[in-house]
Amino acid sequence: MRQTLYAFIKSIRKFLADKLPQYNANLPYLITVLIALVIVVGGINLFIAFTETLKTEVLASYDTAITDYVISYRSPTLTAYFKFMTNVGDFYGYLMVLGLFLVFSLLVFKRWKYVVQATLVLALATVSNMMLKRFIDRARPGIEHLVSVETLSYPSGHAMSAMAFYGFLMFLVYKFNIYIIAKFLLILVLAILILSIGISRIYLGVHFPSDIAGGFIAGFIWVVFCILVFDLIEIFKRDPKT
Repeated sequence: MRQTLYAFIKSIRKFLADKLPQYNANLPYLITVLIALVIVVGGINLFIAFTETLKTEVLASYDTAITDYVISYRSPTLTAYFKFMTNVGDFYGYLMVLGLFLVFSLLVFKRWKYVVQATLVLALATVSNMMLKRFIDRARPGIEHLVSVETLSYPSGHAMSAMAFYGFLMFLVYKFNIYIIAKFLLILVLAILILSIGISRIYLGVHFPSDIAGGFIAGFIWVVFCILVFDLIEIFKRDPKT
């Protein structure tokens, strides 16, 4: 991603140099940020378009059918697994993962920058989720809840935070210079975590499937936005022409 961004910035710089003999050296970065914002706004529009379908009968029928299918597999073993997964996607779960990630970052990479970035992505997703819940004001499903819940339903905070946090970790793992097999396995585990946390909320009866889909979309928007911003900052700091 960073190499692609840098190549894009160089192409903008070349274009500006051909058209404008004198221009601000920071202008290519401003243009790139604007384009990044357009991409993010496109994702937000997708989220809004999906949100507008919440009260339609078509979506309600899909929610009911998917929920009935998922909870039809309820068993003591699966209940234990999905309760564990939902805890992994909760406050103490992220606290433990962040602690392990901090130790790993300090021992292997000798830096804590990645932990700060991952924490920021998680914080942005969490705060924005609370705001969205209050604004949209959707009640929880009226079926049996296997865990206690107190907040509103849409978008799912577990799904949104899982996509944002573990999705960002997937990006970091992709960047790391490690064995390809280890990289593939780590990304696969993180993908399974995201899916399991999302499905757990349907299985436990506390979310509609559309809550999970909305949470995944919103979380992915934060992943893309934060990756673009972090990479732009790194390029800006290292670029001798700025």
